[in-house]
Amino acid sequence: MAEKKPDTPPPADAVPGAPAAAQPKGGGLLPALLPVVLAPALTWAVAQFVLLPKITAALNAEPTSEKAAVPGKTKEKEKEKGHAAAKGGKGEGASAVSTSYRFENVVVNLAGTMGTRYLKTSFTVTGADDIVARFDAEKPQLGDVTLGVLSSLTLADLEESGAKNLLRERLLSAYNQALGGKVADNLFFSEFVIQ
Repeated sequence: MAEKKPDTPPPADAVPGAPAAAQPKGGGLLPALLPVVLAPALTWAVAQFVLLPKITAALNAEPTSEKAAVPGKTKEKEKEKGHAAAKGGKGEGASAVSTSYRFENVVVNLAGTMGTRYLKTSFTVTGADDIVARFDAEKPQLGDVTLGVLSSLTLADLEESGAKNLLRERLLSAYNQALGGKVADNLFFSEFVIQ
């Protein structure tokens, strides 16, 4: 005799009109993780291969006018012209070596303000004949010294009378100490904004 098998329901995909929830879905976690993984990877790739090369090219590009020139670059050109003239090369006249170094748009958070107030300043340091060469040679160290002196100031320090003169003396002293001798003689502020 033929054995009778118990009735087993046919697979869900074979039953017409079966609910969609009963049908297994493929992929599961992969579609959810794909944006989480791809978004940061694409952001990094765009920054690395598109934005950074454009920014680097823009910073290294020669300025088209003297107004648009970065002060450090202008001083380097003047210094090169001076060296070329001194060596008997082709210089645009007998330009003297510059005796001033310019710091542009230095921005620091003021001490004690929890990052809510800042100082933005630009200034020129004058001094010895070789000040540009000395400052260029120690640019990272002098930048750090500048930020250290400026960011140690509080809002109360800057509101006192004679605050700029005190700051001027602190910066000159810090520069001369960092350079190991009297290189910087005077400092002139061209911009001084507290926000």
